[in-house]
Amino acid sequence: MNKKVILSALLMLSATGLAHAQWTNWDTQTTIRGVFGAANALIESSERKKQMEIEAQQKVQFEQSFKDKMAEAKELEGFEQWEDALDKYEDAASLNCKYGYVDQRNLSNKITSLYKKAGREEPGPSILNNDKVTLSDYSGYRYMKENPIYTSKKNGTGRIIRVACSATETRIEMECETLKANASASIPGSTYIKGNKGGKLELTSVENITVSPGSTAMPWPHQKLRFALIFPPLPADATEFDFVAPKTVWMFKDIKCR
Repeated sequence: MNKKVILSALLMLSATGLAHAQWTNWDTQTTIRGVFGAANALIESSERKKQMEIEAQQKVQFEQSFKDKMAEAKELEGFEQWEDALDKYEDAASLNCKYGYVDQRNLSNKITSLYKKAGREEPGPSILNNDKVTLSDYSGYRYMKENPIYTSKKNGTGRIIRVACSATETRIEMECETLKANASASIPGSTYIKGNKGGKLELTSVENITVSPGSTAMPWPHQKLRFALIFPPLPADATEFDFVAPKTVWMFKDIKCR
């Protein structure tokens, strides 16, 4: 509907009301605000509807292209042409992220497997230099535990993969997963741990994640990012500690470290 037509109709209704009652200046201002508010609501509703129609048309328009790329990718995969198959799957995944033709988790997992077969190392679905976070040798740590026991107060899709404690540092390796396209992850510089045998220990360095206000891009749905957070050493007699990333969903309590 034309914006001018909507506004004119509402103003005519307002004028009719003014002609049949005794109005104060406050009444007039209130009515005018109401008229423009209603007009804006109608215009926004009309624009949203139009945008939804455009997106629906685009989804239909690109569906065959998505199917063609998936078919080409599967054919190339069958011939073990990993690089070419990967390119086609990524093209299909880009369309899928926007229009949602199939389950993106399965498509991301497929692409992840082809990244490994093709020998790629650059960032992609579920491949964000995650292997570089795992150390080749933990013998220098007095304590190391994979998937340590902890209580999760609030954590979203984050989890602790490993805790390693030494006389020089406390290393926490974590993993988070994005549920939507074009997401990002970061860690507040004020993140800290607090042991049951000592005070608050603040973050000293990070690996494979960015400290706020910067961020690490996670462009694919269900992409997993592994990263490490480094803190000062916990006391040698500490048996557990809490992890808190202020203003985020990451908070873990009673993490075992002994």
